[in-house]
Amino acid sequence: MAAGPWCWGTPAALAALLLLLLLLLGGARRLRRGRAGSRGRARGGGAQGGRALVLTAHPDDEAMFFAPALLGLRSAGAAPAVLCCSAGNYYNQGEIRKKELEQSCYVLGIPASDVTVIDHRDLPDDPAVEWDTQLLATLVLEHIEAKNINLNMLCAIWQWSRGCSSSMPERKDCKVLTFDAGGVSGHANHISLYTAVRYLHSEGKLPEGCRVLVLESVNLFRKYISFLDVLISCLLPRDELFVLTEEETEQAKRAMRCHRSQLLWFRQLYLLFSRYLVLNSLRLL
Repeated sequence: MAAGPWCWGTPAALAALLLLLLLLLGGARRLRRGRAGSRGRARGGGAQGGRALVLTAHPDDEAMFFAPALLGLRSAGAAPAVLCCSAGNYYNQGEIRKKELEQSCYVLGIPASDVTVIDHRDLPDDPAVEWDTQLLATLVLEHIEAKNINLNMLCAIWQWSRGCSSSMPERKDCKVLTFDAGGVSGHANHISLYTAVRYLHSEGKLPEGCRVLVLESVNLFRKYISFLDVLISCLLPRDELFVLTEEETEQAKRAMRCHRSQLLWFRQLYLLFSRYLVLNSLRLL
């Protein structure tokens, strides 16, 4: 049967596809610029600072998955900290990877004093090992109590209402940011973080009023369309959305390049195409 006028091989169909792609590119870029302008106005309007914590499983998670949230928090006037729950010693590179983590966090604006690594023998870096929920939950709570991390409601990760002054926003929430049940990449250690925080949440062990935000796992197509996923994420339901400008995206990539021991060929492709170096969409647990 003869091909119709809109067969994919015809010039008209190819031209339409190209036009659609250009529209998507233009729309995503406008959304990024618009969100950057809104963030700048909020910062100029006197956004209050605070303390924030991002909970990760391995050195490089902070750049590979959470850079938009970390940079977005800094833009909002917060001072983020990172709690990494293993040294990433799967290939006996733990000491190297801890140094790379500090370098990466420095690029993201986080000093070494605000970076903590839990190097516990029962929490090994291993994609086939699910970490003990009770142990992990206990260690996370101990860190919260030791650091007493505070942050106001604006794009918060943690907030302790008992530490807020009367001038703080009326709504005072404790928010925890970590992976969701899919772990973004399906890594068992990532999913273990979600399981531990879900346990703390369901058992009422988190501070009163505390809510949990989890990083959305998306399908393979969305994961590797870079900033084009901004359009999709803006249209779909979510509770928090951090979108980086082009300049901030380059900053996130510089942070990822600090993890030299991990920059295999497929991670070079990740740097080019991953949406997690451009945006973080988050859902409440």
